[in-house]
Amino acid sequence: MSKQLSFDLPAKPALGRDDFFVAPSNAMAVAMLDSAFTWPSGKLVLSGPRGAGKTHLVHVWASQSGAHIIAATDLTEDMVPELAQGPIAIEDVPEIARNAQAQNALFHLHNMVLANGHALMLTGQAAPNLWALSLADLQSRVQAATHVALEAPDDALLAVVLAKLFDDRQIMPKPDVIPYLVAHMDRSFEAAAKVVEQMDEISLSEGRTLSRPLAVRLLAQNQYEMSLESDPKDD
Repeated sequence: MSKQLSFDLPAKPALGRDDFFVAPSNAMAVAMLDSAFTWPSGKLVLSGPRGAGKTHLVHVWASQSGAHIIAATDLTEDMVPELAQGPIAIEDVPEIARNAQAQNALFHLHNMVLANGHALMLTGQAAPNLWALSLADLQSRVQAATHVALEAPDDALLAVVLAKLFDDRQIMPKPDVIPYLVAHMDRSFEAAAKVVEQMDEISLSEGRTLSRPLAVRLLAQNQYEMSLESDPKDD
C-alpha cells in the first residue's frame, strides 16, 4: 500500500483564559495570576514540567496586565530600558544559566522593572533554587521571588490536556482514544504532547483514523523503544 501524502501543518495552540482547565495541580498558580492579586515584592516565579501550561498562563497574565513576553535567551542589554517601562514575563530563565551577557541583562531588567513599580514574572521547569544561575546576585533575587509550581496532572487534567492538544491540531480522535491514553501512557504533559504528535503523524502518513487500535500500537511501540534504550547489553 502506498503511503498517503501528509502535510505538516503547524498546531495553533489556544492560549485564552477560557482554554485553560483549572485542576488541583494548577489551581494555586491560576489564583496567583488573578488581576486582583498583588505579588509580594512585585515578582513571581512560575515553574513546572515542559508542557504543563506555563506559556499558556504567561499569555493569560499578559492579556490581563498588558505585559510583554520574551524568552530569556533573546534578552539583551539594549532592550532593558524599553522593557522596564511595563510589566514583563521572561520565559525559560534557566536556559541562560551559563550565558553571562543574558544574565547581566536580566539582572538590570529585574531591578529596573521593580524600581518602576511594575510586575515581573519568571518561568522555568525546576524550582528557582535549582536554576543554578552563574550570576550570584541574580540567583539570589530569583530565589527571593514568590514561587508557585504547576504539578503533574491528575486523570481529569491529563484528559483535558490531550483533548486540547488534539484540538490545537484540528483533529478529533474517536471517543475511546483519550480514556485509553490516560489509563496507559506516561503521566506527564511532555508525554501527552509527544503521543498526540505521533498519532497525528501516523494518521496522516497512513491515512488512518485516530482510533484506539492506533493508540494501542503507538504506546506499545514507544514502550518497546524505551526498553531497547534502557537495555545495558551491547548490540
